[in-house]
Amino acid sequence: MKILITGGAGFIGSNLTEYFLNKGYQVTVLDNFATGHHKNIAPFLELENFQLITGDIRNSGDCEVAVKGVDYVLHQAALGSVPRSIKDPVVSNDVNVSGFLNMLVASRDAGVKRFIYAASSSTYGDSEGLPKVEEVIGKPLSPYAITKYVNELYAAIFSSTYGMETIGLRYFNVFGRRQDPNGAYAAVIPKFVMQFMNHESPVINGDGKYSRDFTYIDNVIQMNELAMLTTNPEALNTVYNTAFGDRTTLTQMVGLLKTYLSEFDAAIAEVPVIHGPNRPGDIPHSLASIAKAQQLLNYSPQYSFQQGLQEAVKWYWDNLK
Repeated sequence: MKILITGGAGFIGSNLTEYFLNKGYQVTVLDNFATGHHKNIAPFLELENFQLITGDIRNSGDCEVAVKGVDYVLHQAALGSVPRSIKDPVVSNDVNVSGFLNMLVASRDAGVKRFIYAASSSTYGDSEGLPKVEEVIGKPLSPYAITKYVNELYAAIFSSTYGMETIGLRYFNVFGRRQDPNGAYAAVIPKFVMQFMNHESPVINGDGKYSRDFTYIDNVIQMNELAMLTTNPEALNTVYNTAFGDRTTLTQMVGLLKTYLSEFDAAIAEVPVIHGPNRPGDIPHSLASIAKAQQLLNYSPQYSFQQGLQEAVKWYWDNLK
């Protein structure tokens, strides 16, 4: 079977690519390397079951080429980051909405069996209820959140109007190996890891009481595989929280980071932490209900936050120090 992974040179995409290549699938990656890295896919370039297409989902022609002969699309390509979308909403919309629509149309026209896409926990917006349940959302708090909600609306319309099989996975603060610690919009865990390794003080936005359902990459891989292979008709044409189902405050996260990193370098335990202002567009708390995925996809996450963080810290130490 042939899989197309858009954004396959990125953090989540390259992990999916590696996993499915190892399982013997034919894997094509479409990436424009705006946020992905050649180094993430370099080990795969010589494999017979791997193909790289350098292209952009904003170009419908690139999308049409990429989906030829494809059974499943795992659509990961997007411009992430709430702050980036606040700074430049037009480009975020072009990539995340227009690019998404291009991929849906190309997949429909090519007769792709199933379209699985990266949705986002940001869709819950100002909804205050915890845990977050798929059918109850609030108003978006950022341009990024709007784009990811529009993805869900488009996917639902393509399911009902054209008979496409679609599944959206609302990712909750995914972290793990290959997540980029550099750049203005780096995710908090790899950014803090790199700062601690350099004996620099990380800045927590706010008082540290905000909490997140941090989700290790291997749980995300499991969800993508389950969404791709499910034969349960009730599991199709809907969205699922993709998380562990537990929450950790930023202060707790930093404490664990210091504990795990100080096993490699004792001086890290003494690095102080700085507090700054809250970030615009951030939601205070995030916690997923994973009951729907457990019931309809037989999802059973294998890594708690602590287990995943230990794995991630070791990977960063081995690869970036």
